[in-house]
Amino acid sequence: MAVSAWMVVAMKTLFSILACVMFATLLWATAMDGLASCIDLRDKWLVAALVNFYINFAFIGAWIVYKESSLIKAVILISIAIIVGSVVTCGYIALQFFKLSREESSKDPLYFVLVRHQKKDALEHMRGPSVVTARVIISSLGFLILGTFIYTFVVYGSPIRVSTCMIAVVIDFYFHVVALSVWVAYKESSWISAFFWILSLVCCGSIATCVYIVKQLFYLSPEQPVSLVLVNNSNRNLLTSDPLLMANTNA
Repeated sequence: MAVSAWMVVAMKTLFSILACVMFATLLWATAMDGLASCIDLRDKWLVAALVNFYINFAFIGAWIVYKESSLIKAVILISIAIIVGSVVTCGYIALQFFKLSREESSKDPLYFVLVRHQKKDALEHMRGPSVVTARVIISSLGFLILGTFIYTFVVYGSPIRVSTCMIAVVIDFYFHVVALSVWVAYKESSWISAFFWILSLVCCGSIATCVYIVKQLFYLSPEQPVSLVLVNNSNRNLLTSDPLLMANTNA
């Protein structure tokens, strides 16, 4: 219980700080050049960085849609996040930790942050894509960003000019990597494996994100809901036996 309580405090603090830092970064970038460099599509490395950023963001955005009972609210959150990035996503994640009950915080806080708190019968009609469809879509995104980086490097070489917008995008990207790394650490049973995948996320960006999620999807059968990819194996097994998990969540 003490470890779980410490984790909740740490996650609240971490993502609150990240949201504030990203907000300050946006103010700085705006003060420098009004973020005018962000619409300069002649900078092909900036375009590649934005593609890399938005693929990672797409996965967090999909989770927000899954978490929210109101599609309108989810669309509004994602629309704002597209503009201001991790200010919204980190703030949203911090809020999910603040909303945990004492029982949830002491039991398994990461699980209850990841899954939605809704009754099963109220969401029977809200079925997501099949596991096979998700594999195809995410694999395609992985090949898209890989092709983008290869093409940009071959045709335009290494980046020479680093704009204010590029710095802001990179910071924004790695704040999302922090969020994904927390999920990977929760998913992996071995710290060595978790370290390897987190290092891959840091070094390879959304290419590694796509590979990791597709790998996790292959652990699911085609009949299972895609949302089960969010939880680790132990929680997946507990869904059928733990009264708290069964009563309060709908994976």
